[in-house]
Parts: sequence; C-alpha cells; structure tokens
Amino acid sequence: MKSILTVARKELATYFNSPIAYIVVVFFLAFTSTWFFYIQQFLVQNVASMRSYFGILPVVFVILMPAITMRSWAEENKLGTAEVLLTLPLTEAQIVVGKFLGALGLLALMLVLTLPVPLTISPLAIFATGQIIGQYIGTFLLGAAAISVGLFVSSLSQNQITSFILGVVVLLALTLVNQVNVVINLPRWLGDLLNQLSLNHHFRSFEKGLLDSRDLAYYVLLVFLFLYLNTKVLIIRKWR
Repeated sequence: MKSILTVARKELATYFNSPIAYIVVVFFLAFTSTWFFYIQQFLVQNVASMRSYFGILPVVFVILMPAITMRSWAEENKLGTAEVLLTLPLTEAQIVVGKFLGALGLLALMLVLTLPVPLTISPLAIFATGQIIGQYIGTFLLGAAAISVGLFVSSLSQNQITSFILGVVVLLALTLVNQVNVVINLPRWLGDLLNQLSLNHHFRSFEKGLLDSRDLAYYVLLVFLFLYLNTKVLIIRKWR
C-alpha cells in the first residue's frame, strides 16, 4: 500500500507541476457555475434542487477526464520512461492503481472546491442534504469510471494529443450510447442493453440524489475492468 501511495503522490504532484491541473480545475468551476446560475437560471426557478447542476457533468467529464489522464501513460511512452518505471520493485497493478489514485485525488479536490455552491444557495430554500450527498457520490463514481477509461486509452497512446482525442471519443461513446434509442427504433432488448452500457444512463438516479445498487455496481465494475485492461497492456509491453 505504501508503494501505491508513493506513486499516487508523485502523479498528483505531476499534475500541479504543469498547467493542466490549474486549467482543468478553473474551467470546471467556471463552466459548472455559469451553467447553473446563468444558463439554467437557478435563482429564478424557485426549485430547491441542484439537479440541473449535476445533470451536465457526464458531458463535462467527457472533455475533462481525458485532459487529466492524457499524459499519464502517453508521456511516459513518448519519453521512454515507462520502461524505467516498469523496472522498479513494483507490480504493474500497483503502478496502475497508484496513477489512478493520483488522478482520483485531483477529482476529489475539484469536487471539494464546488462545495461553496450548495453552501451559498442553502440559505435560500430548504434543500434535501441527503439528496446532495447522493449527487456528490454519483459524481465521484462517474469521474472515477471516466478516469479509469482515460488511463487505459493513455496506455495505448504514444502522445498526449492522441490520448486526449481517443479518450474523448471512447467516453463520448460510453456516455451517449443510450441515445441510439432516440435516433433508431431498436428492439427493446437491444435498447435495454445499450442503456446498461451507458455512463449517462446510470448517472440519472444519482442526478436525483438516489443511490441504486445497480448503478453503484456498474461504476465499480467499470473501474476494475479498465484498470485490469491497463495492467494487461503494461504486462504485454514489458514482455514484448
């Protein structure tokens, strides 16, 4: 565990040694606040709910999570430092989990910095605290799943731009795959299957502040799947 935390701290420090973390955090806070207060006009809605604030996050994360993860492996591959990293007395899984926790730390910081929003509007009406907590839990799980996808894509890439573009494409597909039902009249079983694959579909309950065990399981399994695939990529590269 100590080795994993060492990798995580190094990864988190790397984000703040470049403009990436600052750009991502500022954009995230500015965009979500603008969306909530000005575009959705929360103050004139007369509704004690932050659903419109959290509802846009699946789309926002399609852009932001690849921006966070694009250099995690792609830069290592480009500079040749990935091979050096794999020679350290750490397993591939420990390195992958360490990088994941580092990115997760940045996500957690981003969410903590949004707390002034609910604190600011709380005197205006009676908000359901449990609902807001559920929305934050869902957002954290959504971000964790998106990070695991981004890390996997980055492990396949040789430069940051490719990693970013591929990450956006994959996350966009995973997020909006359920919208195929709107465009094409699919058989019900196929439509249900596409819904179950969609990041956005599983976020709808969290958006309302509801904790559904099926949605929790989906995000956790997605994280494990892509971290496992990331580990397999490293093992294959190591023994090529």
